[in-house]
Amino acid sequence: MSKIIAIVMAIALALGLYLFSQAPEEQMPEQTAGTEAVVAGDAGAKSEIGQIDEARINNADSEPGNWLAHGRTYEEQRFSPLTQVNKETVSRLGLAWYKDMGTNRALESTPIVVDGIMFFTGAWSLVYAIDAVTGEEIWKHDPKVPGAWGRKACCDVVNRGVAVYKGKVYVASLDGRLIALDASTGEEVWQVNTLIDRERAYTITAAPRVANNKVFIGNGGAEFGVRGYVTAYDSETGEQVWRFYTVPGDPSLPFEHPEMEQAAKTWKGGEWWKIGGGGTVWNSIVYDPDFNQVYLGVGNGSPWTRAIRSPGGGDNLFLSSIVALDADTGVMKWYYQTTPGDNWDYTAVQDMTLADMTVDGVERKVLLQAPKNGFFYVLDRSDGKLLRANKYVTATWATHVDMETGRPIEDPALDYVDSPKFVLPGPIGGHNWQAMAFDESTGIVYIPAQEAPFIYGMNKEWQKTGLYKHVPGGWNTGLDLGSIGQTLLENIADSPPAGGILKAFNPLTGEDLWSVKHAHYWNGGVLATAGGLVFQGDALGNVTGYDSATGDVLWQFNTYSSILAPPITYQIDGVQYLSILTGSGGGELFTGLVEIMASAKYGNFGKLLVFKLDGDTLLPEPNILDRSIPEQPVLTASAEDIGRGEFIYNETCAVCHGLFVKSSATIPDLRLMSEGSHAAFSQIVLGGIKASGGMASFADLLAEPDVERIHAYIVSVANADKAAAQAAESSGGD
Repeated sequence: MSKIIAIVMAIALALGLYLFSQAPEEQMPEQTAGTEAVVAGDAGAKSEIGQIDEARINNADSEPGNWLAHGRTYEEQRFSPLTQVNKETVSRLGLAWYKDMGTNRALESTPIVVDGIMFFTGAWSLVYAIDAVTGEEIWKHDPKVPGAWGRKACCDVVNRGVAVYKGKVYVASLDGRLIALDASTGEEVWQVNTLIDRERAYTITAAPRVANNKVFIGNGGAEFGVRGYVTAYDSETGEQVWRFYTVPGDPSLPFEHPEMEQAAKTWKGGEWWKIGGGGTVWNSIVYDPDFNQVYLGVGNGSPWTRAIRSPGGGDNLFLSSIVALDADTGVMKWYYQTTPGDNWDYTAVQDMTLADMTVDGVERKVLLQAPKNGFFYVLDRSDGKLLRANKYVTATWATHVDMETGRPIEDPALDYVDSPKFVLPGPIGGHNWQAMAFDESTGIVYIPAQEAPFIYGMNKEWQKTGLYKHVPGGWNTGLDLGSIGQTLLENIADSPPAGGILKAFNPLTGEDLWSVKHAHYWNGGVLATAGGLVFQGDALGNVTGYDSATGDVLWQFNTYSSILAPPITYQIDGVQYLSILTGSGGGELFTGLVEIMASAKYGNFGKLLVFKLDGDTLLPEPNILDRSIPEQPVLTASAEDIGRGEFIYNETCAVCHGLFVKSSATIPDLRLMSEGSHAAFSQIVLGGIKASGGMASFADLLAEPDVERIHAYIVSVANADKAAAQAAESSGGD
């Protein structure tokens, strides 16, 4: 049973997306697609706050008390030179203050701290400026994302942070706008619609990057069928400077830039452009001041399955690739594809870190990345040459990477075209967006890794007919999601184990310095410091300080909430602080093992926590949630209708509400619905009566009989689970 639960967790996480939410009810004005910035106020006004520029970021070590950029410096190593909190003093670390964020959505932001002010984002792309010593709010900006846009979000209504530059704060909203705010007041200076098609399910959850008077931003939405691209905007005016598409469009039309002609030759057969193609850059964009290059981490294809996406084969450039562009022109300098012809949702959007390293006796400027596919890559930043490709977690899909060609050698035994196969990593990857950290002095990288298998199986209709129907507004993976529950149970004996790991990894040798196992695999990002410490939050709600040399636990604090966000550290008036946001979700919006997750046990009420030596603020312990299943409506549906309801639920609802209808506290568990929600079920699903909160109508995908069958399936599962719980209780079992 434990193996089934673990794989349910892995599959649930892999399919995670968000529908029900807390959202502002006010809607944003209609916008037309284009590149013209809408100026609101005096675009020429100069804020005295937030005066970060290239000189400050390039010399960030001269002011280690600030956290000036997303990864602290342009290199994005997430390593702090601060040492007041160290191996000897960390046991004295205590809570200085906390701020309730007023949301049960995931919080994933990396704050920027400059000159005593902290800038960060919350759910629904809200932006905050607070006093970094006291927590007092200076201003707050609500971009008024339409609640119904939450249905378009693959993996929650999250936001990973802002960029601060020359007196402005830049945020990208979930609904695809790039907004410049006055750093002093939070008032809007300009905004621009970044989306080429507002009818398609584009979203943005990433933090913008800023350099050379340009703001760089990508987008997400590959699962729903969009085409990826990254755009550079003038930081002062919001005018578009350049745009780089990551996958080709309709090959019968002129190519937007020469790189798309090159890429189109690697897409063979099919009509991928009609269903988007994918390749979204939804997380990592890194600026390199040494070469004036911008590195794009490119995502998966749409659909995931290459047999449907590109039936004639081909590498499908630039999916699952690291692409280097000239920062001023957007012209490609080089690329390296981590997973040619990606077939598993192996995005390369995970953190990219820049460093100077001695490799085989040669001093090189390198790029480091641990993408989803389980291999850790070391590339020469000057030309993209592959220097190392070592496995950092179990990866069964490929045996190794050929260092001559740079290509992975796939294991043909795990080809799932004809029959379902368990594969490691699964779609959540060996490493996801959660930040890693790198200590350049030791050459050790600290990775929030995970081993979460997934059972891949082709879409049944495609297997029968060779045809695949794209579903606008729905997930389009090319996999057989409708039958995934039964497929899992039928093949569970073949499943590899699942688990989470924090590991200290040597990217040149492929060896672990140490590793720590976690009870759950969906944990937080990492911070390393010159104090000899590594900090990470986890699913059980603990923030832990580890000895960076040994992995020994030196300090731990229970936050009562699962954690995804990475910690940061800063110092003001001689006092070093450690800060972290709590609140889980994102790709992990449900799990089959709810009792081990803090957010499921207590509720997912996010907070900003700030620690210092000898801090003595108490964090109130919340009450444990009552997750007992209530009495259900009378079930009159036939077994056939319930079975059909399971199929439709898995295709349409499980990505949010959980496989086998098991959800964490992040979103509603449908087994726990009230009598009123049961009565209004059709109005919610088809009528859209909760659209302002994120649960938009599904009338475009479902008809009334479908909804009735889904409802019957939910009730049947709730009844079975309630009976099982009562039987276990009466027998004295768990």
